[in-house]
Amino acid sequence: MSNLFRRSFSGVIYVGLFLFSILFSQESYLGLITLFGFLCLWEFSKIIQLKILAPYIFFAATLFLIYKRQDSFAIIGILMITLISSLFFIYQLFAKKAILYENERAKLGITIRYIIFSFSFLLLLPFSEDEFHPYLIISILSIIWVNDTFAFFVGKNLGKRKLFPSVSPNKTVEGFFGGLIFSVITAFVITNFYLHFSLIDWIIISLIVSITGTIGDLVVSKFKRQANLKDSGNLMPGHGGILDRLDSLLFASPFVYLYINFII
Repeated sequence: MSNLFRRSFSGVIYVGLFLFSILFSQESYLGLITLFGFLCLWEFSKIIQLKILAPYIFFAATLFLIYKRQDSFAIIGILMITLISSLFFIYQLFAKKAILYENERAKLGITIRYIIFSFSFLLLLPFSEDEFHPYLIISILSIIWVNDTFAFFVGKNLGKRKLFPSVSPNKTVEGFFGGLIFSVITAFVITNFYLHFSLIDWIIISLIVSITGTIGDLVVSKFKRQANLKDSGNLMPGHGGILDRLDSLLFASPFVYLYINFII
């Protein structure tokens, strides 16, 4: 079985599972995000060699409280912590500095800020004024899937210049711009179906998703490179682990949440 076939097959199952859970009910979406969260925590804990149960307990409690209290002012504080942490990751990435986590306390802190809080905003994205908006999250997912798909194919077939060879040698500048261009095209298409936002808003969202999603992929690659690992796991043939598939979406989620809830 070729790698492309395995990648496509597992990708279709992943997308189908996501769409089914979103369209079935908000509870099924919560259940899927919780499942993916536990799997990503497990994979990330292996990468940084965190061997305690506290992150799983904290994750379950955080998602439950955020889901029940979506209007809490605590969410603003969590958002600020997550964004500041993300900006620091970006600085460490471009400054080519190692991401340090020398003890269990540091490992726990980085896991909370990077995995748990990011999943909180992935959970919150389709909710507005206590209502569940399935087509909003589907639209955002469509943009990130289009970005990832065309970044892969354009990079594979046309890529010549490396984007960030010290962290991810397979990513190319051509692939990045290919993903970005098709993300913007997807924003034009979405505008005709989801009228809640303007065309300009969807274009901005597509740019946020494409740029921060690519950075999120590079950040996970940096963690894996520091740990001498190729993939975060092997649950998705052709992709690696669940974290390998969700890294772009996780990193982009708090930035998209910020734009939708505080800027539009």
